[in-house]
Amino acid sequence: MNLKGIQLTWLGHATFRIETPGGQTIIIDPWIMNNPACPPSEKKVKNVDTLLITHGHGDHIGDAVEIIKDHNPQVVGIPELCGWLEKKGARKIAMMNKGGTQKVGDIKVTMVHADHSCGIQDGDQLIYGGEACGYVVEFENGIKLYHAGDTNVFGDMAIIRELYAPEIVMLPIGDHFTMGPREAAYACNLLKPKTIIPMHFGTFPVLTGSPAELKKLVKGVEILTLKPGVTLGDLDRATA
Repeated sequence: MNLKGIQLTWLGHATFRIETPGGQTIIIDPWIMNNPACPPSEKKVKNVDTLLITHGHGDHIGDAVEIIKDHNPQVVGIPELCGWLEKKGARKIAMMNKGGTQKVGDIKVTMVHADHSCGIQDGDQLIYGGEACGYVVEFENGIKLYHAGDTNVFGDMAIIRELYAPEIVMLPIGDHFTMGPREAAYACNLLKPKTIIPMHFGTFPVLTGSPAELKKLVKGVEILTLKPGVTLGDLDRATA
């Protein structure tokens, strides 16, 4: 898999850091400092230009407020979630909704559907955070990736394939709170990517789905099982 200068790092659970060839640093679902799957060497966020947030559950926005205060990144998310983050100090908001596409720095971002709940725990209150979503990210070098967020499989993943054709897809496989390997394999048939990167598994005992199970169910697609902290780039290739 040639990423054409993109550096892609899995930080554990559903969190990824992406560095574009033009120097933009993007974090998807910023749960880092308190993420038990994130390696100690990655706990301190050194730089971030853009946050892409799929939904408001704590294991996806757990460190968003602190990162926003420290780095003042552009924040991309659904309006209700962006509104909450604005009240918490976010100054650069790029809210959007499903079906919309916008340019953020040197990437093009499309918000797509995810089938999941969304509530923000704010002290002792549970606040509605808008709907959960996923993102298709297109880079200037032509690479397109799809971060599915937390979701089960849904038939309109075929529309995501037909409209956007992402080559690289990050799919949750842990089961219980998202789809497990069986549904992820079906999602793979709908999306027809070149590469699947499993995520949202193994962080807690209840997340029992595994890449090994997924590999038994999927044929003809590369399954890249990353270790947290591993960076993929032109010269990097991770295997199970």
